[in-house]
Amino acid sequence: MEPVISTTATDPPTGAHVAPRLSMTRQLWEVSLLMLLFFVHAGDPPPGINEAHYLTKAKNYWDPTWCAGDMFVTSGKAHVVFYLTIGWLTKFTSLSATAWIGRILGWAMIAWALQRLSWAIAPLRYASLLVGLVWIVGVEQADLAGEWVIGGIEAKVFAYGFVLLAMESMVRQRWWAVWPLLGAASAFHVLVGGWSVVAAMIALLATTREWTLAEVKRQAIPLVIGGAIAMFGVAPGMATMQGVDPADARQAASIYTYQRISHHLYPASFAPRRYIGHLLLIAVTVGLAWPLRRRESLRPVLWFTVGAVSIAAMGMLVAMLPAVAPDLAASLLRYYWFRLTDAIVPLTTGLCLAASLTATQVSRSAGLRVGFAATVCVLVFSSMFLVRQRAVMPDACRQSLISFDVNRPPEYQLRVYSDWRQVCDWVRDNTPPEAVFLSPRHQQTFKWFAQRAEVVNWKDVPQDAPSLIEWKRRMAEIFPRRLGGVRVTIRYDQLRQFREEYKTEYLIVDRRISPGNLPLVMIYPTGNEQNETYRVYRLPELDGS
Repeated sequence: MEPVISTTATDPPTGAHVAPRLSMTRQLWEVSLLMLLFFVHAGDPPPGINEAHYLTKAKNYWDPTWCAGDMFVTSGKAHVVFYLTIGWLTKFTSLSATAWIGRILGWAMIAWALQRLSWAIAPLRYASLLVGLVWIVGVEQADLAGEWVIGGIEAKVFAYGFVLLAMESMVRQRWWAVWPLLGAASAFHVLVGGWSVVAAMIALLATTREWTLAEVKRQAIPLVIGGAIAMFGVAPGMATMQGVDPADARQAASIYTYQRISHHLYPASFAPRRYIGHLLLIAVTVGLAWPLRRRESLRPVLWFTVGAVSIAAMGMLVAMLPAVAPDLAASLLRYYWFRLTDAIVPLTTGLCLAASLTATQVSRSAGLRVGFAATVCVLVFSSMFLVRQRAVMPDACRQSLISFDVNRPPEYQLRVYSDWRQVCDWVRDNTPPEAVFLSPRHQQTFKWFAQRAEVVNWKDVPQDAPSLIEWKRRMAEIFPRRLGGVRVTIRYDQLRQFREEYKTEYLIVDRRISPGNLPLVMIYPTGNEQNETYRVYRLPELDGS
C-alpha cells in the first residue's frame, strides 16, 4: 500500500476530520477491485442464500397470479422498499437475471461506501481492499449469530450500504447526514437500520464534547427527516401486525424465536465455537483499537462498534428471561440483537489495521501486525474459495447448508443438484402454472426453478403471525414427527386429505429418504427419462379411485 499523506498518531482534538481528495479514476478503480473481491467470494450461480426467499416473494408482489397457491409468497410483505426498487425487475427478467442485477447494484453500493469509509480513516491507496478482505473473512469465520453481508441480494445488502455511508459521515463529523442515511437503511431493512440508529446515538453522545441548545437543534431536524424516511420500512412491518390476537402474536414469536430462527436469535442455540470465535475477534479488535483510541477520525467508528457490542450484550441479558418469562423473551429476542455485532466488529478490525499504517513513522511492530493479519486473511479467503470451487452450484442448493448429506463428496452433491434441476425443469414444462406441490423438506429452491407453488417449505417462513402459525401447523402435518419429520406420509386417506385441503395433486419424493417404490402413480421419470434422486407421483383421487 502506498501512503498518500502523512498524519500523526492523533488528529487535532477539534474540528472535522479531513482526508485528502482521491481522484475519481482511482476511486472507481478501487471500487472495481472491491467488486471483484466480492464476486470471487460470492459469485456463485443464483439463487444465493435468501435470494429464493426474497425474490420469489418480490415476483408475487408484482404478479399476484404467480404461484398464487403458495402460502409464503402470498403472505404479508414487509420489505416493500426492496420490492419497489429491485423486485419490479422480475416483471421483465428472469429470477436469475434479477438476482445478478441486484447483486451488481448491491455490491457496487457496498464497495463505493466501503472505499469512502476506508479512505476517510486511512487515506492509503488500496486500504479499502485490506478492509474488505478482513471484513469478509471476519464475518464468515468469527460471526456469533450467522450474519453475512456480501452474498446474494436481499434488502439488508442495501441497508448495510447506507450504514457504511452513515459511518463515513460520522468520521467526517457530518451528523446532519447520518440520520437520513440510517433512515434509508431502515426503509430497506428495519432491524439493520434501527439497531444502527441506536449504535450511532451512542457514538454521538460519546464523541460530542459539549451539548448546547444549538447542537440539539442541529440534530433534531435530521433526526426527524431520518425517522420519516424510515417509515417506508416501518409501516409495512407494522401492517403485518395489525389486528393480530395477542395470543397468536405470542405463539408466533415463540415459533420464530425458539424453533425456526433460533440459530440467529436464541443464544442457547449458538454453537460454542461461535462464542469463542466472536469473543476472540472482539479481543483482537480492542487490541488494535487501543493505541488508536485518541485518533479523532476513528473515535466515532470505535464508539459505534461499542454500541453494536453493547446491543448484543443486552441481548444476552434478554436471553436469560426464557426460564421465567418465555413469552416475553421470545417477543424481544426476535429482533436480532446480535446482527450488528456480527457485521460491525470485523469491519472495525479491518479499519483499525488500515489506520495503524497512517502514522508518520509506521513502527516495525505495526507493519508486522498488518502483514501477518493480511496473510492470514488471504490464506483463509483462498481456502474458502477453493472449497466452494470443488462443487460450483447455487448457495441455496448446497447440501451443507440445508443440513442433509453434509459430509458427502462434491461429486455426489453435484449429481444431486443436477437431478434436482432436472425434476424442477420437468415440473415447469409439464404441469399447469397453478399447480401446487408437496415438495421435499430438504430444499429451498423449488419455486425458483420449477415456478410452481408449494404447500409448505422449511426455509420460507412467513413474517405475519397468522401465516407463521399456519406454517408451523403445515410443517407438523406434512412432515409428522412419527416419520422423523423429514418425509410425507404414504397413507391414502391422508394424501386425499392433503389433496382436498391444499388443492395439490403432486408429490415429489427424495429417494435418499424414501428409497422404495411408493404405491402411487409415478409420472416422472418415465420412458427414457433418468433421475436417480427424485420422483414425481400423482396423489390418489378424491373419489377413492
